[in-house]
Amino acid sequence: MDPFDALFHTWPPAETRRVGPWLARRGDGGGKRVSCATLHGDPGDLDALAATMRAWEQPTLVMVREDEAALDARLAAAGHAVVDPSLMLVGEIAAVADGPLSEEAIDCDAPLACMAALWQAEGVGPGRRAVMSRVTGPRTWLLGRRDQTLGAAAFVAVHEDTAMIHALAVAAPLRHRGLGALMTRTAAAWAAGHGATTLALAVAEANGPARALYAGLGMREAARYHFRLAP
Repeated sequence: MDPFDALFHTWPPAETRRVGPWLARRGDGGGKRVSCATLHGDPGDLDALAATMRAWEQPTLVMVREDEAALDARLAAAGHAVVDPSLMLVGEIAAVADGPLSEEAIDCDAPLACMAALWQAEGVGPGRRAVMSRVTGPRTWLLGRRDQTLGAAAFVAVHEDTAMIHALAVAAPLRHRGLGALMTRTAAAWAAGHGATTLALAVAEANGPARALYAGLGMREAARYHFRLAP
């Protein structure tokens, strides 16, 4: 199970293009994960990559994984700044789903208007919501409530044996009330019904509360990455 393979299949860019050894992604406002380039081979021409990104009206952004020290050093020497150090977390679906579920978290065949409003308020704008519509495999939208009040939204998709949670957002007034854990367990239960055995997600290294939440559900670190942004 390669969490990065699952990441890019369950959160797909609008377009991919090979530029020498680089795989460039056009994100159309969908965030860094769909607007970055990754290296597949020996480091190639950065100028050619930058030209492609400029044509898409995107900054030159490269995802650097933890085993790419040489690439990281080259980009640092070229003045590319580190952005958003992050972790890939994984857990066995059977273990994550082993907890109480309730109708306060349900899966939906399509995003509801109230979910879009919550996402918008939490910084998940139209570009990121459009990414969800591009997924071709099994997918669902999760809605969470507390006291009959909309409190959370998330997107889940499956690639091969791995399900990934994206865009999990909990409204500020309802945080620290167990809704994030309930949404994660509900995602795992849904994914189990679609043949997945592993649950994965990406989280910012600096997001201590979220990391504690997922650790409490038995999820562990599988990989690290960060982005390098050209000056």
